[in-house]
Amino acid sequence: MNVIDNYNARVDAANSLVCVGLDSDHRRLPERFAGSATPQFDFNRWVIDQTHEFASAYKPNIAFYEARGDTGLRDLKATIDYLHANHPDILTICDAKRADIGSTNEGYVEAIFDWLGFDAVTLHPYLGREALAPFLERADKGCIILCRTSSPGAGEFQDALIGGRPLWSIVAQTVCEQWNQHGNCMLVTGATYPEELKRVREIVGDMTLLVPGIGAQGGEVERTVLAGLNSQRKGLIISSSRGIIFAENPGEEARKLRDQINQKR
Repeated sequence: MNVIDNYNARVDAANSLVCVGLDSDHRRLPERFAGSATPQFDFNRWVIDQTHEFASAYKPNIAFYEARGDTGLRDLKATIDYLHANHPDILTICDAKRADIGSTNEGYVEAIFDWLGFDAVTLHPYLGREALAPFLERADKGCIILCRTSSPGAGEFQDALIGGRPLWSIVAQTVCEQWNQHGNCMLVTGATYPEELKRVREIVGDMTLLVPGIGAQGGEVERTVLAGLNSQRKGLIISSSRGIIFAENPGEEARKLRDQINQKR
């Protein structure tokens, strides 16, 4: 099975489309973790131990770890090692939004896939398929291409019309029809734009979509699920970060999100 097959197997086992975003800003960690030599790892482990029953994916944003230099990256690696050792069936996504020329991307591939050990990574499409080839050719790993993002200013470029079509729709079609030769491509489509999410689903068929924006960014669960489910009632990785990890009871928040999603599945 490839990375997407593995994710779908986890969805079935956990009955969950929930992705927990481990955006563990060291400035917001509870006081009890502040004195630790590995504060982000200790916090992440605490969150994982509470939420793994309800999660099918974990998605750290690498920026929160890079901000602490080598100590933060060690905490990130320890987090992924912990997940592989204890929950190997749960998808790990590096939210890094990488893109560069091919030779530089080879370095990113080695760092993210081979050293850190992630199953998938978020990527910019702007430099084209040739530049992203080092990622795309890793058939054992997932390539999650930015399409229609959840950020308020996303439309500045993504809504630009090309031949009467918005750029995001061309990205969706191109990735689906031309870049997905190994069946390892996915798309980022934000929950804050449910109409665009629905249109992306129509364009790409059953392709899996990473959907950020639930919770703190204002995305609605019902509209997201109804717009984004594929023909197998799956095809979504619905991510919530701050709303889960900084709650008093992360496990309860993850369970609530899973149940809200399943009510609409």
